[in-house]
This record gives sequence, structure tokens and C-alpha cells, in this order.
Amino acid sequence: QVQLVESGGGLVQPGGSLRLSCAASGNFFSITTMGWYRQATGKQRELVATITRGATTNYADSVKGRFTISRDNARNTVDLRMNSLKTEDTAVYYCNADSKTTFRDHSKPYWGQGTQVTVSS
Repeated sequence: QVQLVESGGGLVQPGGSLRLSCAASGNFFSITTMGWYRQATGKQRELVATITRGATTNYADSVKGRFTISRDNARNTVDLRMNSLKTEDTAVYYCNADSKTTFRDHSKPYWGQGTQVTVSS
């Protein structure tokens, strides 16, 4: 099993910044891709950003230039630095990790409980 714990959410004004962190723990052989997804009220969950072990990143167009994803492979953590926040960024943010429990297994997705980010004046 893999457990993901997010932290760093909160309430900020438009134009403000937040840093989200996610730590993976449990029994796993390796974590391939880690990422952040978000779900606003009444909307579907959407990709925010992903990052591979080799630090290849992918961002949603709506956050490019404002958000930065990073990871620490040794600590099995992933961060999301969010700048110039907009009201449209308000959502529950979920940490994701694709992990193998053994070296022969295919990667499986694991999700955190989510952390609320509210951008409002």
C-alpha cells in the first residue's frame, strides 16, 4: 500500500501564493510519476501538473507560468508552488503517485485525501 498525505492548502487573496506538499509512505518498490490534480465544485477533476523521476514536467495550460511542480526522489515527496493565484484556482487539490509494489508490477495510481485551496478576496 501507498499512502499520500498533502499539506499546505488554505485561503489566500487573488495574486497570492501557496505551496502544497505531498509525502508518500508505505510499501512500494518505486514511484514513477507524481502529480497534482484538482476538482472545483461542480466540475470534473482535472490535471494540474505532473513530474517524472527524471524531472520531466507537464502543466495544464491554465497554470503554465504560475505554478511549478518539483519532487525529491529520495524523500518521495512532491511540491506544487502556486503563484499569482486566481479565483478560478479554487478547488480541492489531490496528490497522485503512480507506484510499483514490486519491480515486476505495473504502476498503479494512488491518491491523497486532498487539500482545499480557496482564492477569494
